[in-house]
Amino acid sequence: MKAVPGLDPPEYVDWSEDPELLREFGATALEDARRALIVEGLGDPARLRLYEGLVRNRLHDLQLKRWVRSGVLSKAWLGPGEEAVTVGACHALEAGDVVGPMIRNIGACHERGMSLASMFRGALGTEDGPARGRDLHFGDLEQGIVAPISMVGSLVPVCAGMALAFRLRGEPKVALTWAGDGTTGTAAFHEGVVSAVALRAPLIVVIQNNRIALGTPLAEGGAGRLAQLGGGYGISSLRADGNNVLDVFAATALARKEALAASRPVFVIADTFRMGGHATHDEGESRKILPADLFVHYGRRDPVRTYRAFLRQGGAGGEPVADAVLDEIEARVEAEVANAEREALSSQRTARPDPGGAGEGVFGP
Repeated sequence: MKAVPGLDPPEYVDWSEDPELLREFGATALEDARRALIVEGLGDPARLRLYEGLVRNRLHDLQLKRWVRSGVLSKAWLGPGEEAVTVGACHALEAGDVVGPMIRNIGACHERGMSLASMFRGALGTEDGPARGRDLHFGDLEQGIVAPISMVGSLVPVCAGMALAFRLRGEPKVALTWAGDGTTGTAAFHEGVVSAVALRAPLIVVIQNNRIALGTPLAEGGAGRLAQLGGGYGISSLRADGNNVLDVFAATALARKEALAASRPVFVIADTFRMGGHATHDEGESRKILPADLFVHYGRRDPVRTYRAFLRQGGAGGEPVADAVLDEIEARVEAEVANAEREALSSQRTARPDPGGAGEGVFGP
């Protein structure tokens, strides 16, 4: 996948294939026997769909960044380096499951059925967008995608309630949401997990440990507690390499199986790193706060390019994938993004939201 100087982190621009890291990538996905069965059972089409999802997630974010740089948008909340946490988890779910993504897990929207054109319209706030121009947080309940909530942690109780509904109806489905390492300290997170445990709701919470909560490094906000978090609620915690899409996929598949079989929530703790700031208006924030060697370490482990290299060598029981096949996937997604951008910009010109409809569908005293 081609790097884009000025948009990609510099570590991605200078990225080169490292045989030792590729061996590490394969060993991580196969070191647990249960996960190895899942990974080795993936057919080549499923492996390639994972790559396509990673590319789509990365290119979607790069397009938003272009819009910010050109003045189309004022800011965007991106997740470079965290794509595998979203894509791997989504691909482990089944039809009918529900996801509640945070804004940085926006890849869940396109991987669970929303079109990129609809998502770009949502970012531009058009009348024909998913939120009809009212909010940049959007989803699609018909596709099983709950819109993000600005107050972090608030989707945990929402998804716990949806998971409870599945259990009460006898439907073999789960609800999955994501939470940052800082989010685990909020009341909404705690209340949602406690409720899910008490009500035996098949909920999966993917805890995205990117080592910083806004401007607070993990070491200053509760270092070490994530490892013991599940025990505090009496539930399982499955650890995953958040830069390894196969490991996240396998861990989430196991979490889904346990959540349904035991009728209880399960944590997937994905260790990863965001190669950018809190948002596009403060991209240098993390680089001022966190050690430079973290960016070097995780930059070498770019989840998109590392997985492409892994596919090329045929790791984890798969057949080696030719460059031409991977190039075709990238070209197809690039065309998808370009077409979606044109559609959304056209809507921005012709489908501005009507201020008179601002109160429609709003309930309150």
